[in-house]
Amino acid sequence: MSWEEKNEELLLKRSFLFGITGIIISLIPLFNQYFEWINIPMAPINGVGLVLQFFAISIAIMVLRKRKITEQTKDKAKKMILVLGVALIFFFMVI
Repeated sequence: MSWEEKNEELLLKRSFLFGITGIIISLIPLFNQYFEWINIPMAPINGVGLVLQFFAISIAIMVLRKRKITEQTKDKAKKMILVLGVALIFFFMVI
């Protein structure tokens, strides 16, 4: 079963999980920059966080582009895209 055939609610849950995981992983280098817990390169960790956020926003866009979805699902997808877009802009500005 491909991702396009899955339930919209399940896809939005996965989008949320990927997005929140990406945001948390992207916060690790930011906190390490100020508190200096460990002395390792943080660029790969930040890259993984950004990739997870891009993946989450792509899932939300895929849900929004589906046909025959309810208005409630459409609103959830729009909010998810907005939040993830703002998070991506923030983490790009911080880098």
